[in-house]
Amino acid sequence: MDRTTIGDTALPGQPLPRSTDRPGPRDARAHAAEQPFRYPLEREFVEPDWTRLPGYRDVTRREWESAQWQRAHSVKNLRELKEALGDLLTDELAADIQRDMLERATMSMLIPPQMLNTMDERDLYADPVRRYMAPAFSDREVEFPSHPYASRDSLHEADMWAVEGLTHRYPTKVLAELLPTCPQYCGHCTRMDLVGNSTPQVAKYKFEHKREDRYGQMLEYLRRTPSVRDVVVSGGDIANLPIRHLEEFVSALMDLPNIRDIRLATKGLMGLPQHFLQPEVQAGMERLGRRAREREISIAVHTHVNHANQITPLVARAARQFFDWGFRDVRNQGVLLRGVNTTPKDLLDLSFALLDFAGIMPYYFYLCDMIPNSEHWRIAVWEAQRLQHDIMGYLPGFATPRIVADVPFVGKRWVHQVAEYDRERGISYWTKNYRTGIEYDDPEALTRTYPYYDPIPTLPDSGRAWWRARAAEAPAGMPVPVPAP
Repeated sequence: MDRTTIGDTALPGQPLPRSTDRPGPRDARAHAAEQPFRYPLEREFVEPDWTRLPGYRDVTRREWESAQWQRAHSVKNLRELKEALGDLLTDELAADIQRDMLERATMSMLIPPQMLNTMDERDLYADPVRRYMAPAFSDREVEFPSHPYASRDSLHEADMWAVEGLTHRYPTKVLAELLPTCPQYCGHCTRMDLVGNSTPQVAKYKFEHKREDRYGQMLEYLRRTPSVRDVVVSGGDIANLPIRHLEEFVSALMDLPNIRDIRLATKGLMGLPQHFLQPEVQAGMERLGRRAREREISIAVHTHVNHANQITPLVARAARQFFDWGFRDVRNQGVLLRGVNTTPKDLLDLSFALLDFAGIMPYYFYLCDMIPNSEHWRIAVWEAQRLQHDIMGYLPGFATPRIVADVPFVGKRWVHQVAEYDRERGISYWTKNYRTGIEYDDPEALTRTYPYYDPIPTLPDSGRAWWRARAAEAPAGMPVPVPAP
């Protein structure tokens, strides 16, 4: 008998016996199969020719790549939109957009030429970028343009201000809104209560304290709140903040011993990439990247791209340079908008374009928030769950975007985390595991459920009838009563 075994059992500390009964040869049978989504992408990666648009026929490359020229020629009203697009903007669509600006729009018009150039001028009515940057009245839902529970500050961010502009919503994270303007205004903006110019429908909130005082109050709060380690620096859009002011504020954040993660939020990386290609901006960002490395702080950029057509070589050039400067990542936080990106093909096309062309990580896609007049963009939770299912398996796991609902008073939740769901009435109920900054003394914060609402047009006839009846019964100006789960 082998001294290392007793029968067929190895003695403690001795090698185990190995089987010599090997399987026979295997035939290689797998091969690439036809899939619902085809890869590689079937699109050219070129800067669209801006000279095809009547208003830009004589614009030189040097002008086009100038941030100053882009800002000076951004479209701010219907007249300027007509000048840029000429007869490509039909009288019918122009009138439709004008009516929307007067009766529905929560954001004023502001579209840089760079973004206008990513629209398909051959069919502007159907174009996905036009649909969310220059909404038309006929795009909106007729009976329920707004959900009865829609609100100006739908996520209650201002309710959670620790000081003006600093939202303390999560245990270890805060949002610092440094300014109320952007290089472009998106129709679905979740901060429509604060950001941009007032519209006929919405008078915007204006910061009451001076910039220096607000920034100082933010830094002082973070200094005395060591539980915060992560700051999202946003607005508005940091692309509208002079680089010296941004660098000064972010450098001050890095001086706080508790701050370990900093994220700079900018849709301007896509809408106005020229800004980030200016030498003074590049120098400031490089200094921030170097300082972050020295302090062992993670710094990243978060951008907001909603359609693959918006990823161009200029965007890629602007995005990729952050890696050379020591930034940890450039990530995309898009919004799911019906008619823009809510099919598996559209979402995968966008995700691969971000990853392959620009090195931008597909990170989150949010359900469109419940701001006024957004029902035509929003999708139901069950639609989002199906969309998450349908995009799985194509992208690397680390680059597969998570589809999330930003539930009021709860925060980001993967759409499959719903606790209870009344599909007929479109009411989902969610739980949470932490208190927001306004629930420090609420004993029931972690035990109650929080409702979220599907867009009413996605409900069955019985569900639409239920909301119709409740809306008719509610006193003027009062919310529709909603049952507990």
